[in-house]
Amino acid sequence: MGKKGKDNTPDVDEPEEEEEYSVEKILDKRVRNGRVEYYLKWKGYGDEDNTWEPESHLDCPELIAEFEEKKKKDDAKKKEEKKRKSQVADDASKRKTKKAVEEDSRPRGFERGLEAERIIGATDSSGELMFLMKWRGTDEADLVPARQANVRCPQVVIKFYEERLTWHSSTNDEEEGNHEAD
Repeated sequence: MGKKGKDNTPDVDEPEEEEEYSVEKILDKRVRNGRVEYYLKWKGYGDEDNTWEPESHLDCPELIAEFEEKKKKDDAKKKEEKKRKSQVADDASKRKTKKAVEEDSRPRGFERGLEAERIIGATDSSGELMFLMKWRGTDEADLVPARQANVRCPQVVIKFYEERLTWHSSTNDEEEGNHEAD
């Protein structure tokens, strides 16, 4: 198996005071200064004694082959998972895009041929006065231009404004002014 001197250098028939170390397992691989190195777990030693050793210093071709094969399988598995996740994301994106196109192409507002029930609200955020119109016989609502609503359902528009109309009488204002003076 692998040999290593006390100073992390290979044992090359030196005096017998050098110990022989056996590699239990290869944990990782890196390339440093153009040399391939493996992170080794030594037999009979704890994880704190794991070391990086150059490939040229090792004499454990079976463990290297086993590690490389496992790494190859793991890399292929990771690549497949990434590909699968990418496909799922692409499919979801396509579904969203298709749904958005379908929603954009379906009729909106008065084009749907539905009868206006009531106006829920109004906005001019787009620069044009728009009504949020609730349609009779459905729970759906659409934003429609006020100019269209004024022509196609004037009574619904009038009702919307009447519900929000507040009256200020000059006599009430004067009385309130008198109360404030008291």
